[in-house]
Amino acid sequence: MKAGIGGISAASLTIVFCLCAALCEGIDLQAAGVAASGIAAEFQPSPERMGNFFSASTLGLFFGALLGGRLADGIGRKRVLVGSVALFGLFSLLTAVSRDIDSLSATRLLTGLGLGGALPILVALVSENSRERRETASVAMVYAATPFGGALVSLISMTMPASSWRVIFIVGGVLPLMLAPLMACWLQESLEFLRLGPAAGATSGGAAMPKSGSFAAIFSDGRAPRTILLWLSFFLELLVLYLLLNWLPTLMVGDGLTRVEAAGAQIGFNLGGAMAAVVMGQLLSGRLRMASLIAVCVALPILLIALAKAPAQLAIVGTIVFALGCAVLAIQAFLYTTAPMTYPTSIRGVGVGAAVAVGRVGSIVGPKLGGYLKGAGHDSSQLLMELLPVVIAGSVCALLLVRRLPRS
Repeated sequence: MKAGIGGISAASLTIVFCLCAALCEGIDLQAAGVAASGIAAEFQPSPERMGNFFSASTLGLFFGALLGGRLADGIGRKRVLVGSVALFGLFSLLTAVSRDIDSLSATRLLTGLGLGGALPILVALVSENSRERRETASVAMVYAATPFGGALVSLISMTMPASSWRVIFIVGGVLPLMLAPLMACWLQESLEFLRLGPAAGATSGGAAMPKSGSFAAIFSDGRAPRTILLWLSFFLELLVLYLLLNWLPTLMVGDGLTRVEAAGAQIGFNLGGAMAAVVMGQLLSGRLRMASLIAVCVALPILLIALAKAPAQLAIVGTIVFALGCAVLAIQAFLYTTAPMTYPTSIRGVGVGAAVAVGRVGSIVGPKLGGYLKGAGHDSSQLLMELLPVVIAGSVCALLLVRRLPRS
């Protein structure tokens, strides 16, 4: 086991590296949406080709999460995470030098493979390197770096003309490529994974361990109900999150705000969510776990209704959007901290990866649902109100899930 540097323990340094990787992931996840206006102005793509560009990275995320989680259980968290970070950094840079919309879509697909491979491993690695009873707080803190990255790339875009969209992808490529070799040198492998070693599939504590990376094992030994609830929660909550991330600026502009005001409110959505994720991680570590989740689940539909009925005034809309970001990302933090607790070490990578992959299906469905409702002539207020059944169903699944988790 490697020692830390500069007086920082190896485990703490690993969490710092994972936090930095999550920040880079947040930048690259939202880079396409932020750069969209400049790309559309330069290449003049048809709506269908622009849609392919937007969905390419999400498709890559789906397969990356499945493959990355499976590999992480077989060859280790560190190798797959370092490779994934280098992969999405490299193809983000290649996105910046693409010369047509088709090559942009191809590079975003490969960027998505790296992004999808990194996220479930970040969650598993942080959980397995954290001190006892600090797992949820550490995972939530690292997850919170993702919306911070989204806010950062939005701020970068506000300081430059739309024609400079390539700079966004250069930033999204250089940072992870600088980070990857540092992680290769000083990132600590999962302590639980090392402890398990080649004994995966043997016995531990008198109980049979599931075979390393076994997909079927996430449904065996009574884990099926938790797996299904986790998948449903991820799907429904990411559907809502990505519908809001993609359509909120358009909805706010349609209701009378300027483009800059809508962008500012979107930054507030990300920042509020990041702060709420950190707070939620602390609450989930204590006795208020169930009470805090109930409070967020009740607040979310109320905030949607408030936004649907709010007048087009920046102070009012901005406050509601900030609170909405807090609620949506707090539930996301709950799911990402819950996923690694659902599975034993030998199948944690594939279990978390599968849940993230199912969530990515929701992130594809959400924006398309928003487009369908807008195309059908529904105004902003109607669209937000029609999200209520999805929000309520996702909250019910999350509440049922938390009751099935081990008390420890």
